[in-house]
Amino acid sequence: MREVNGTPTIAGTIDYDVKHQMTLLANSANWSETFTVSKARVTREGNDVHVNIAATSGGGTKATVHFSQGHILDSGPANGSIDYTTAAIPKGTVNPKAKTHYTYTFTKPGIISGSVSYDSAVYRCDNYYGSTRASRSGCAIPEAPTAVSMVGIPYINDGIRKLRANGGHYGDPNGGQPLHWMINPTQEDKNRKAVCSVPVPPDMQSAGRTSCDEYPFASTYEGGTHLPANQREITWVNVQENRSQGGTITAWRNKMHVMDGDPFYVTV
Repeated sequence: MREVNGTPTIAGTIDYDVKHQMTLLANSANWSETFTVSKARVTREGNDVHVNIAATSGGGTKATVHFSQGHILDSGPANGSIDYTTAAIPKGTVNPKAKTHYTYTFTKPGIISGSVSYDSAVYRCDNYYGSTRASRSGCAIPEAPTAVSMVGIPYINDGIRKLRANGGHYGDPNGGQPLHWMINPTQEDKNRKAVCSVPVPPDMQSAGRTSCDEYPFASTYEGGTHLPANQREITWVNVQENRSQGGTITAWRNKMHVMDGDPFYVTV
């Protein structure tokens, strides 16, 4: 913009692209991001415009920008990076959700300075599974569903497959609605009792499959009877298979930092 007779007037245009790559870590609350600013396409007085880039974060995380500040946008592409450092997270703690706020400030002699800003995806860091012996701090993008695999857990896998073959779609990564994890032991117990408080069928008793496994899991917001009957099922398994499933889910939650309300899918 240039001031003409006291009125801000468009003096030219600048068109450029920015590509970001942010890689969070499951075993650290410190990570980095890279970005590339393309060579600008300009009209009229849009040439020789300098740019400074700033970034701020939240949720206990600090963002530090590494960029050749004052870069002339139409001189060619430019690369930069951002380092994220998070203060020590106490064990059992989940930091508030946060996002990066990027600000671009443009200057040129004789031209009115301007700026644009935008935000990254939401991220969150935690040490929920940490102990007095070791920190398990890490970060995740909670709105991006992960997936837990039931492959290799035969009866449970088969039960979910049959449900999906009959139209059950919750948790199905192939076009279904995601499930949402729930951290509420009281409600989890209610969900399990709502669907598994039934006698063991005689044929399952004979086969040693006396443990009731419910899907969706009792530890989800869709568990129990929250969904219609055609969107849920129970499978009778042996105790060892139920324990195996529990171990698989715990390892997945730990690695992917799945917290209350986070969406996820189940692969079979």
